[in-house]
Amino acid sequence: MTFNSRNLLNLSFAGILAFSANAASGESRTGPAGSKPNIIVILPDDLGWSDIGYNGSDIKTPNIDQLAKSGVILKQHYVMPTCTPTRVSLMTGRYPSRYGITGPDYGEVIDMGDPTMASILRDNGYETFISGKWHLGSPPYTPLKYGFRSSYGYFDGQIDPYTHEYKTETKLTERRSWHRNDEYIDEEGHVTDLLTSEAVRIIESSRTKPFFLYLTYHVPHYPLDEPAEWLSVYDDACMMHPSRKLFAASVSHMDAGIGKIIEALDRKGIRQNTLIVFTSDNGGQKNWHSETDYRGKYADKPHLILGNNFPLRGWKGDLYEGGIRVPAFASWPGRLAPGSVDEPIHVSCWLPTICNLTGSGGALQNVKQDGRDIWPLLTGSKTAHNDFPIYWKIAQYYAVREGKWKLLLNRKSGVAELYDIEADFRETNDLSKDNPQKTEYLLGLIEQFKKDDREK
Repeated sequence: MTFNSRNLLNLSFAGILAFSANAASGESRTGPAGSKPNIIVILPDDLGWSDIGYNGSDIKTPNIDQLAKSGVILKQHYVMPTCTPTRVSLMTGRYPSRYGITGPDYGEVIDMGDPTMASILRDNGYETFISGKWHLGSPPYTPLKYGFRSSYGYFDGQIDPYTHEYKTETKLTERRSWHRNDEYIDEEGHVTDLLTSEAVRIIESSRTKPFFLYLTYHVPHYPLDEPAEWLSVYDDACMMHPSRKLFAASVSHMDAGIGKIIEALDRKGIRQNTLIVFTSDNGGQKNWHSETDYRGKYADKPHLILGNNFPLRGWKGDLYEGGIRVPAFASWPGRLAPGSVDEPIHVSCWLPTICNLTGSGGALQNVKQDGRDIWPLLTGSKTAHNDFPIYWKIAQYYAVREGKWKLLLNRKSGVAELYDIEADFRETNDLSKDNPQKTEYLLGLIEQFKKDDREK
């Protein structure tokens, strides 16, 4: 088939119509006795491909591993290469460039009044909670303004694990980030323990409505400061660099917290009616060091080795696979059989999937989405969605993935790179010169995607 701009527009329009029809139908794949499922989305920060046990890591994550193996492991789950953009896609079902977001951002990130996962579920009978990192806007653009009934955690992109202050060296009041229900508070404790305790409290609270819990852990994002209890887990890891041990301890600490959450669901007898989605927000970061951030607390504690994205190429911030292809899975006992999906999926797909799953799809009837409903892939009733291209835009690059092909375009130089991801997932062999027609087609696809972007 010969592709041109009209073909591309027709294909895109057909996809939108198909999605709209599905959303408008309000199709519900509910839990026992037709009840709506509880939804828990767990989002660790900067967890790389090889930073989790089931991907062969040297980091101990027994609870996450068991959860993943009991559900559907997503082998090609894509996100954005940094935190705010991924969170925009998760909450809105749209690429962050539709809001002019190409990297970590503050101020008004998502337009006030636009539907989000939280607001849609709230309007369809759910209690909605966030415990953890927000980073989708700074005050007054805070969680309660976007559909959450309750908020707890921190507004910014990073905090000290114990003081809960942001990194800046400006006025003391501007360092504060820790809050409850969008109001600043002071509280003692390690951030991982506090966020886990809040999640357990939410699960164990009495209620008559289903709940949506957005649990966004701080770890393993820098700065890292772990109790001796978790550092000692790696006392015998002689070949592990000290800062990598710190990183590993933080992940194992989080894993224990996730174990407590599963125990709470079991105690309440609601595990069978709870969908858990787990995904990192971007690939692992290589290292970090600052002489001044956090009042200079970490000046003599350089994090020389942090994440591990092997065997993928690249780091957090890159559009190579290591920056955007992350550990992810979905677990729902009795509804999702153990297995895996080896198809490209984007984080924007979770909004339409969860909306249709909960009978909330009508809320998206007149909202243009970039994500697709992936429930048929999760259940195995559909094995591929080859008509689904994925698009990225960051400050320096564009990228697009369609089928086995992925193209990166340097926005400054105009240089394009083309990779066959099925044959070369490590992106070592640029095929752009050998495949000029495919390169031109994918460049044209980027041009079509760009039309819906906003400049900020």
